[in-house]
Amino acid sequence: MPKIQFDRQDVLNKATSLFWREGYSATSMQALFEVTGLKPGSVYLAFGNKEDLFKESIDFYGKRSIEFLQAKLSHDETIESGICELLLSFVDESTQTDYCSCFLLKSQLELDNQAPLKQHISDYLLNIENIYSTRLSTIYGEEEAKQKAASVMVHIFGIRVYGYHTNSKEQILSSLKLGLHWLPWSQLAH
Repeated sequence: MPKIQFDRQDVLNKATSLFWREGYSATSMQALFEVTGLKPGSVYLAFGNKEDLFKESIDFYGKRSIEFLQAKLSHDETIESGICELLLSFVDESTQTDYCSCFLLKSQLELDNQAPLKQHISDYLLNIENIYSTRLSTIYGEEEAKQKAASVMVHIFGIRVYGYHTNSKEQILSSLKLGLHWLPWSQLAH
């Protein structure tokens, strides 16, 4: 019997989008077969069960998010202005009509009672926080950098959740500026 050929990245992209929109619990294997265009045997052979495919989707999204973050922070003039730019992009995303928060955060909130999956997601979020902390430690002491990184993460989580609550971009921005007053907001062109 010939082996089915498919683009693994394309399948992961489609599965990740479905899990992201619908959530882990609401996504059926049938929906995954339909969105990926693969037969059940191909999905199970290539990815295992639903939990394994979800975990690989988390990896797919998490790695892309980390690569994006590192690239963004490397290209800005300072780490602080890079953080401002990222936060502004998150605010812009959160005020879009078709807003769908962050896949990692949404999944962590949904999977509160599923420890292994939740821990897998938490590891990515901790890695992201460590990237902020490491970059901030180039201009602040280690402990202050960790505190500032944690504050950035709290504000990102807030944007990601509060974006569902309101479309008031100005309200979110003023809250960010108040809570993260140490960032160079006045130096930005926005």
